[in-house]
Parts: sequence; structure tokens; C-alpha cells
Amino acid sequence: MKIICIGRNYSEHAKELGNEVPENPVIFIKPDTAVLKKDSDFYIPEFSQDVHYELEVVAKISKGGKYIQKENANKHYDEIGLGIDFTARDLQSELKAKGLPWELAKGFDGSAVVTDFFNKSDYDLSSLNFSLTKNGEKVQTGNTRDMIFDIDSIIAFASQYFTLRVGDLIFTGTPKGVGKVEENDILEGFLEDKKLLSLRIQ
Repeated sequence: MKIICIGRNYSEHAKELGNEVPENPVIFIKPDTAVLKKDSDFYIPEFSQDVHYELEVVAKISKGGKYIQKENANKHYDEIGLGIDFTARDLQSELKAKGLPWELAKGFDGSAVVTDFFNKSDYDLSSLNFSLTKNGEKVQTGNTRDMIFDIDSIIAFASQYFTLRVGDLIFTGTPKGVGKVEENDILEGFLEDKKLLSLRIQ
């Protein structure tokens, strides 16, 4: 199982980090060891002083494929959920300044929080609300209509480079409002009005 992540997929988030809005999906990979064990707390890694939360809609691949056309992409996933792409922002900035890959800042153990998954047919994927609170205060709100690249486009693009396999996860990008976590923070994630995620930071 691999985790395909999309960066800069909401224009306002790209702007808040000083990045250009991309012409094609910006892709990076997290290893399967990045998935945080269910019902576990998230522990801030010792190598970072500035870990940020990034709430995202996640699609789970249900049918493998290569060179998938956009018009057929919806046949390759049946379920969606939420995820948090934890990012060691200080380390990422250091790596980017040196022109180096981001994996150390993005793919460390526990950096991918994933909720349970639900049938996509229960939702309007073209206008899906999701949000994150930190200690009861809403810090991120997003809607899939604001994606630069929708889920089908992401699947079609990624499959030109990577064979998609059943169980692969696609993190579809985060809206603006990302921020730092501290010990004892409580993060809660909502899909529409349903709470899917509650996570303590250690």
C-alpha cells in the first residue's frame, strides 16, 4: 500500500505558503509506515520544532490500474474519508531551500492520520465540506469544489506514473489554515457535520 499525496491543490493554501499555483498536480509519496495506528496519539517527532496539521479528503483505491483515463477514474475508488498530513515545516523549509526532496518532512512514522472510510455515493464529491478544530476552535474549513484538481483528475494523472493498487490512499490536498501543533492539543476532523476524527497531540 502506498500513500499518494497532492500538494498545493487549493490555491489559497498555496498562497499562504508562498507557493505558485501549479499547472499539474504536485505529487509526493508517504510510505505505509507513515500511517498512524488507529486510536493512537500523535507524538511530535524529536527532529522538529514546527509540526503542522493539514486536513485532507482521502480516497481509497478499490480497483487497480495504469494509464487510467479521467472518464473512467471514478470506477477505481468507492470510498472516501479524512486524513491529516502532518508536516515537519521547519525541516521541509530547510530541505526546499537546498533543493532537496521533502520526504523526511512528510513521510516520517505516524505522519499520516486516516479515518474510517465511507461509501462515496453518500456524498456530493463536487461540493463536500470538511473542517478541522484545534482545542474546540475551527482552524481549517474546506470544500472540494475549491480543488484545483478533482479526485478523478488526480487518479488519471498519478496513474500515468504509478500503477495504482487496491488499498492505495490518495490524500487530495489541504485548504488554507494549516498551523502548528503543541503537546496536549486536541484535533477533531469533520466531514460535512459528522465527526470522523479525534486526536491528541503528545
